Formats: sequence, structure tokens, C-alpha cells
Amino acid sequence: MTRIGILGTGRVATNLADKLSAAGHHITFGSRSRSRSRSRSRSPHGTAARTPWLGPAPQIAFTDHRTAARTTDIVINATPGDSSLDRLTGLRTELAGKILIDVSNATRDSADGLPGDLCHPGSSLAEKLQAALPDTHVVKTLNTMLFTVMTAPEILATPPTAHLSGNDEDAKKTVAGLLGDLGWQPEQIEDLGDISTARATEAMILIVPHILRRHGFKPFAVSLAR
Repeated sequence: MTRIGILGTGRVATNLADKLSAAGHHITFGSRSRSRSRSRSRSPHGTAARTPWLGPAPQIAFTDHRTAARTTDIVINATPGDSSLDRLTGLRTELAGKILIDVSNATRDSADGLPGDLCHPGSSLAEKLQAALPDTHVVKTLNTMLFTVMTAPEILATPPTAHLSGNDEDAKKTVAGLLGDLGWQPEQIEDLGDISTARATEAMILIVPHILRRHGFKPFAVSLAR
């Protein structure tokens, strides 16, 4: 059993928590309010929504961001990407020596609330987090799909791809193992290289609003076809 902290309590966070808890991991949610009821979160495709949490499972606890980061082994950033850097920079001590899995995309919304522009053009949120948290192993993944695919890649007719970016090889292997717990097969996981490669997958968010406007919120992923 791994102690996993999830920063954020919205639909991305709760979706991941359900599957990881079912796989035997202990989950600690970290939020600003420590609320178990409703919270606001931004999904990887940039839209925000309120999501009900129906009640804690035996292996799910709730606390604040700092305590969640300090008391767990691996931390997942599922906070809104446009504010993630500010939120996590203050947790440098708590995150030191740990793996930080970043699933967020940092975008500025267009008029309809969908992603419009990147917050970090020429870079990426993951790179900014790694620079701000030099003692933490940042790994970028799961940011190129609708949140429902994160924990159920089998729902797509075409096998999706989960991209990995990170400087530490052991950290990426650990994250790949967690992806397996979420239902991803080894051949669906693509290691792109160091953390600088995250700017490529984060830039893919710019295609998402066009897909959503045409097809609605149907499950999809940006995948590598061979």
C-alpha cells in the first residue's frame, strides 16, 4: 500500500482517488477548506465544475494541502493548473524527496470557459514546478485526455496513450506502476524523456476546446498511433 496525497478535491481528484483506493492505496485529499462535500476543480481540459463527494471510503482521508503533502509518499497535483505553481511553491519542504505527479494543464480560459491560451508558452507547468521544487521528482502524465479516460482507458475504441515526462527514471517507473493500477497497459505508456518534454503534451490542450465544441464531453485522448 502506498500513501498517496491528492491536492484538489474536484472530479479529476475524486476519479483518481476512487480507482487508486480500490487498488489498495491509502488516499489523503488535500484542500484549502478541508471540506468533504463540494469543491471546485479544473479538469485537464481546462473546464471547471462542482462535484459532489458522497462520503469517505475506509482508505480515504481529508486534510489541508500542507498536511497531505507532508504525510504521504507520492503526491498528485490535481489543482487548477493556472494557480498550481503558486499553490505548490509554498510546499517545497513538504514535497522534498517525493514524487509529484502533475496531471494539470495551465491555461487561460476563453470566453466560453474552455482553454484559450497557455499560461507558460515556451515552457510548461511541469517545468516551472520542477524549477520551483528542485528536491522533488516531478512527473507529468495523464494531461492529454478527458478525465474519465484517466482511470478507464479501455472505454475508448482506439487504445489511448499515457505520456510520461520527468528527469528521474526511477520516479517515472514508479508512476508507470501506478498507471497500471489505473488500468493502463505497458504498451500504452510512452516515456517521452526529461521534464522539458512536458511542454509538448501541455501544448496539446490547445486542440481540446475545438474537440469539445464539436463533439461535447465524450471520452477522448490524444494518442500515439503506430
